[in-house]
Amino acid sequence: METLNLLLEGFAIALTPFNIFMAFVGTFIGTVVGMLPGIGPVNGVVVLIPLTYALGLPPESSLIMFAGIYYGSQYGNSISAILLNVPGTSSAVMTALEGNAMTRKGRAGPALAMSAIASFFGGTVSVVALMLFAPALAKWAIHFGPAEYFALMVFAFSTLSSLSGKNLIKGLIATLVGLMLATVGLDPVTAVDRYTFGQLKLLDGLDFVVVVIGFFAINEILRYAGEFKEDEGVIAKVGRVMITVKEFWFSLWTMIRGAVIGFFVGVLPGAGGTIASFVAYTTEQRLVDREGTFGQGDIRGVAAPESANNASANGAMIPLLTLGVPGSETTAVMLGALLGMNITPGPLFMAKNPDIFWSLVASMYVGNIFLLILNLPLVGVFVKILKVPGWFLMPAVVAVSFVAVYSVNNSPFDILLMAGFGLLGYMMYKTGFPLASVILGLVLGPLMENNLRRAMSLSDGDWTYLFSSPIAIGLWVAAVASLFLPVVIKRLSVVPSPKVEPA
Repeated sequence: METLNLLLEGFAIALTPFNIFMAFVGTFIGTVVGMLPGIGPVNGVVVLIPLTYALGLPPESSLIMFAGIYYGSQYGNSISAILLNVPGTSSAVMTALEGNAMTRKGRAGPALAMSAIASFFGGTVSVVALMLFAPALAKWAIHFGPAEYFALMVFAFSTLSSLSGKNLIKGLIATLVGLMLATVGLDPVTAVDRYTFGQLKLLDGLDFVVVVIGFFAINEILRYAGEFKEDEGVIAKVGRVMITVKEFWFSLWTMIRGAVIGFFVGVLPGAGGTIASFVAYTTEQRLVDREGTFGQGDIRGVAAPESANNASANGAMIPLLTLGVPGSETTAVMLGALLGMNITPGPLFMAKNPDIFWSLVASMYVGNIFLLILNLPLVGVFVKILKVPGWFLMPAVVAVSFVAVYSVNNSPFDILLMAGFGLLGYMMYKTGFPLASVILGLVLGPLMENNLRRAMSLSDGDWTYLFSSPIAIGLWVAAVASLFLPVVIKRLSVVPSPKVEPA
């Protein structure tokens, strides 16, 4: 009853005209910055922080807008991923796998509609969970140390086998390439430069935006140039711009599982939408992909990561507000903004600032409704982009990619890197190596290395420390199971052909 009363008080604050407007502005800006490759929610929040200080906005209003940008961008990421195979952030890589395959089949409309519906579903489910379980989940998340995080990374990499297609060896090689790229730059412990080849601009490592735009956008342009046919658009058929009731029920449990996975992964500081979308996609593939349709445009492959994306964005608010620990780059920026407003997130935040916490929770209900209302009618507008002739659209993608990459660090060197990774991605595509494995290796590699080094420092080099807690052991068991259970189940499910006696 107390929780309900606090939520009602939160709605009283969130439903004021000004805060409703801030929720709308946040979700709209989030969708736009998520849609544009290379910008992302971090830049959207960073640009607006000085404005909130200058205007003297109340802390709850600023937080409502920043949160709207965060979870709104999770849907916006899917737009460019589905239409152009250009994921704006690593969390949209999994959506691009199925969404762009659907686009190539002339089903961009249903893919975008499912993305909007799954985002709304995942966001709404996770807000309910945030409201009910925030204190208990915060206590659970605090038990994750370096050993548990390393085991979590191993579990994530163990599921990479499902992205390897028919050739597991090529998938493992692609993963190793991603891990090697992740080691470029200064060693996190000794500060020794690694694989920089004397280039000072590589001391900070490879920027994710540079690599992902090269691997996906430039690779896509090279593929289009190599397969160009005169007077042919990007796709031949757009199709309807809404899903059927059958498709909704077909994907309902997928969205539920994605929301649960995304929320719990989002609670873990540093895990974020990348791991959430990846685990949700691979889990769904192992559970329901009996016909081998994943990777060929299965709508459930869009529903799972999109539901997980938005759920993880809301889940990331738990470590931010209850522990003062940012769970992602965006929440790290939000933490800085709150500290600048003399608001200190931490264990006492909910007790000292109940109005801010519960108005944020209430605004998420409102924001998710805005997200659905805003994006479903605009699905047709986004799909019309596909009708633009390829000879016009692809140079525009080149221009946007170059501007996005240059704007990250104002560095011409990044443009050269992007072109190089585009060529590498094209060669890997032609030889059958999965690009998703490279990207995920690049993203998860630093987390894995840092936690391994921390674990070894804390244990004086004792490797048994990695198996020293029930949580870590559970994750190791899950990692082994994810590798071998599919093989066992597949063999057990083989029905021997009946013997036919000769007449």
